[in-house]
Amino acid sequence: MTTLPLLTGLIALPLAGGIALLLTKPAQEKLARAIGLATSLLALLIVGVIWSGFDRTSGGMQWVEQAAWAPSIGIEYHLGVDGISLLMLLLTTLLVPFSLLASWKISRQPKLYFALTLFLESGLLGTFTALNFIHWFLFWELSLIPAFFLIKIWGGPKAGAAAFQFFLYTMVGSVALLVAFLAIYAATNTFDFGQLAGLAAHGEIFGAHQRLAGAIFLAALLGFAVKVPLLPFHSWLPAAYAEAPTGASMLLTGAMSKMGVYGFLRILLPIFPEQMRAAQTPLLWLAVATIVFPAAAAFAQRDLKRMVAYSSINHLGYCLLGIIAATRLTPGGMDFTNEKAAALNGVVLQMFSHGLTAAALFYFVGLIEERAGGLRCLHDFGGLRQVAPVFCGLMGITVFASLGLPGLGGFVGEFLIFKGALPLASWAAAIATLGLLFTAIFLLTILQRVFAGPLPGKWSHWRDLSAAERWCVAPVIGLIFILGILPQAVLDVTNPTVLHLLQQF
Repeated sequence: MTTLPLLTGLIALPLAGGIALLLTKPAQEKLARAIGLATSLLALLIVGVIWSGFDRTSGGMQWVEQAAWAPSIGIEYHLGVDGISLLMLLLTTLLVPFSLLASWKISRQPKLYFALTLFLESGLLGTFTALNFIHWFLFWELSLIPAFFLIKIWGGPKAGAAAFQFFLYTMVGSVALLVAFLAIYAATNTFDFGQLAGLAAHGEIFGAHQRLAGAIFLAALLGFAVKVPLLPFHSWLPAAYAEAPTGASMLLTGAMSKMGVYGFLRILLPIFPEQMRAAQTPLLWLAVATIVFPAAAAFAQRDLKRMVAYSSINHLGYCLLGIIAATRLTPGGMDFTNEKAAALNGVVLQMFSHGLTAAALFYFVGLIEERAGGLRCLHDFGGLRQVAPVFCGLMGITVFASLGLPGLGGFVGEFLIFKGALPLASWAAAIATLGLLFTAIFLLTILQRVFAGPLPGKWSHWRDLSAAERWCVAPVIGLIFILGILPQAVLDVTNPTVLHLLQQF
């Protein structure tokens, strides 16, 4: 138990900031925006303090806070961070101020918009730190409500249908998770993730009731599969991302989609190891489908925002490939620990790098849409490099990072995933390389159609990035280079946790 409850303060800070923001007077919109941005930057500072005090040699939970809540029914207040959750905290607190700056010109109910964004941040931070299911589930649901209203109120012409579809899919997933963990509690009398992982390691959760265990696993899998999303539970995502305002799209793809992958790592792997192994082959097929088909679908799109949305599904498919490949039981006593560690480290690094690059891509597409008066079709543009070279250059860096160019952030995570998956699930990794090809084709197509070729006369006065816009995206571009050149800065934090996770299952 740490004497300084930094995690509690971190989670409570955005809630308090959002409430304070709502209490400002209607004429104080500038103050409300300033409160929102200052709150998000303070949260980033707190994560920096946690990062600096984190023991990089330990794979266990640190900064633990634990207190009785409702012990008679197994509910307790339990927070902690390891290398995986710490990286997700950093990602969240980096993206929220980026999102708020991207939404600075929101004119309709800016106080409510900024407050909902801070409430969403609180839900994300709680999800990545809570270690008791009921406690965790509250934050999981808290993130759903602000996201729904951000899409519905500030979204595009089809925002109502997109928000309803988003809410319906994710609510079904949430109900499945709740049912699964109520059944687990009935069998074990605990909601604590650590205790459940310990019981699972010794085969003591379900005992001889393996059919029941399989059904509970499928319910939990559904909850996380919808959130990632894993095909065929993905159909809500393109519409939600395309209709959401730019800032909300950045958080949906950059941080919220990582909740599902995080659930695989924090819950499914440690608590359902046998069921994950038993379902490995069909899950690998689904992971491969999640990589290949959305990449092909992105190539068929003409709406820039939908192209980036399908790209997001494709990139998260690589994460699922690495996780599922790492569940393999290797025959004959052969030690594949290094390959499994490489795959899982790649997954965590891919989560972080994709969060940055996908958010930046949505930011650039939002700027294009804003400058073009709402147009965002691939064929509406051309030759913009002539009048906006900085815009072209920075978006080009982000595109190349997304397709995995060596030296940029997206390369190392994907490389480690394939390095680990090839010896563990060779056929799946081989087929998944088609996703790399399709991704390169449609991302380079965006650069070609938007920035190359002749410049239409109507875009001759196109504005390049302003100084404020350059400073807004500069930290993300810097991190993309740092991840590509010095990935060990992240891997030193995640590797002990990955090895600890491998020991558990």
